[in-house]
Amino acid sequence: MTNKVLDRVRDLLPAIRERATDADRQRRVPEQSMRELTDAGVFRMLQPSRFGGDESSPVAFYEVIRAIATACPSTAWVSSVLGAHPWQLALFPLRAQEDVWGADPDTLVSSSYAPTGKLTPGAGGFEISGRWSFSSGCDHARWAFLGAVVPNDEGGAEYLTVLVPRTDYRIEDVWHVSGLSGTGSNDIVIENAFVPAHRTYRASEQAELRGPGQEVNTAPLYRISFGAVFSNTITAPIIGAAQGAYEAHIERMRERVRISYGGQKAAEDPFAHVRVARAASEIDAAVLQMERNISEQLRYAEAGEEIPFELRVRSRRDQVRGTERAIEAIDLLFDNSGGHAIRKPNPIERHWRDAHAGSVHVINDVERALVLYGRNAFGLPVTDRMI
Repeated sequence: MTNKVLDRVRDLLPAIRERATDADRQRRVPEQSMRELTDAGVFRMLQPSRFGGDESSPVAFYEVIRAIATACPSTAWVSSVLGAHPWQLALFPLRAQEDVWGADPDTLVSSSYAPTGKLTPGAGGFEISGRWSFSSGCDHARWAFLGAVVPNDEGGAEYLTVLVPRTDYRIEDVWHVSGLSGTGSNDIVIENAFVPAHRTYRASEQAELRGPGQEVNTAPLYRISFGAVFSNTITAPIIGAAQGAYEAHIERMRERVRISYGGQKAAEDPFAHVRVARAASEIDAAVLQMERNISEQLRYAEAGEEIPFELRVRSRRDQVRGTERAIEAIDLLFDNSGGHAIRKPNPIERHWRDAHAGSVHVINDVERALVLYGRNAFGLPVTDRMI
């Protein structure tokens, strides 16, 4: 199937690449890039058709994100995160979807899922206060998904995602970092706001691959696992960053002459051949596993069948390995680029820096994710809301 959004985005890549330095300097994605990507339909790819969305496959969406990342990883990161949130909002009650998209289907939602604030049950909903960090692209959004916990009937706590309008929070500019500088991942601060019950989504529903929104959004897209969609939302721009570094490296090395090695052309260096081959293979493997797992989940959903738990843990396994593969590839390219790689502005330097910054996102905690696969393989219980 033709990816029409990808075709439109490819035309935008030269300008996005030109603005990459501005994104780093401004510490946010330039407004021009956001307008162009909105007009291209990037943020509606996973949005329900009832609100003007395409209901595209995440495979197509991640292909678009990887392409954007070849030009500017920060822009891709924000596009991926903000572009995936319509998928989750589609699982909320219809009333919440109407709150966000009723007046403007292009309204964006940012997020900060760590439950660092305080949520207190009250009449008809909850009182919320606190600070949430790392809300990528929040300056471009008018709503936010925030993580919180509330007591449950068993004496423990239940995780909720709550939906809060921009009028209820302020953004504090704290984003001074060495990688993914252009993502504007600032803090969200709330002081005693009210969240009505219909703007909440429970982790127990998430784990069972269900949500109130499925009553109106019946496409198979909304019956695959949150763990696969969200985790690959983080890995896709990292893989794209590695792909962009690969393309820049090949272009550079075709012309490079190594004076220290007697004027040898870098393109004739057999050690460079090996490194490039390894890097390309790691990138391809990361993409292929991502696409296989998402496609298999969709096939089960399209058939109306339950998605096997083994496939869900495999999706997480391959997602963190995808990040590892991308990092290995970009490290090989960086090492093979010589001193040129550390100069600014330089796509290899930027992509290396941004990919490593993305790799420390909590979803890329490799050992914790791989343990889940191993436990399941040995028949041990696995409980994790990101599966």
